[in-house]
Amino acid sequence: MPTINSTEDGPLQERTQWLMRYEAWLRILARCEIDSRFAGKFDASDAVQNTLIEAWKGWDQFRGSEEPQRLAWLRQILAYQLAHLARQYAGTQMRDVTRETTLEQSLGESSNRLDCLLVAQELSPSQQAMANERSIRLAAALEMLPADYRDVIRLRHIENLSHEEVAVRMNRNSGAVRMLWMRALAALRGVMISGDPL
Repeated sequence: MPTINSTEDGPLQERTQWLMRYEAWLRILARCEIDSRFAGKFDASDAVQNTLIEAWKGWDQFRGSEEPQRLAWLRQILAYQLAHLARQYAGTQMRDVTRETTLEQSLGESSNRLDCLLVAQELSPSQQAMANERSIRLAAALEMLPADYRDVIRLRHIENLSHEEVAVRMNRNSGAVRMLWMRALAALRGVMISGDPL
């Protein structure tokens, strides 16, 4: 079985590089979907690694031609992987297609909200490619932030929760969450501009 970090030549190396560009983006989407019941049992990296391996192995079976189609395909694989891990840790082995479909829809919504942090309009194909590139950069920048900063931005902007709901999820008061959110946004801007971790 191939691994994502294996060395290949030509098209195989390009495939690996393309998939690895989306690792941080997939991890953010996965974090949005991991049910609190499973947070201690597996994390986003498990689902993302499995997604990347399955996408690498199934690359030639993909029939689309545009990058947005391939991203939707990656979200579909991630939804399957998350559902599989949830089944594995919940002790059920039966495949629940409804849960996978719901996860896929939720991942699509999270992906759209992530994109909306950068852009809020209809785009031409070249603008869409640039927006995809910015989404990759944004996901990578988010990964460089401390966990609390990353969580407050994810909860507020990607999961679209109010400050009060974020406070409950983070076990903090609303005022502390607002201050954390402002510091997190400032840190994110700094990382996006400089490209350097904090």
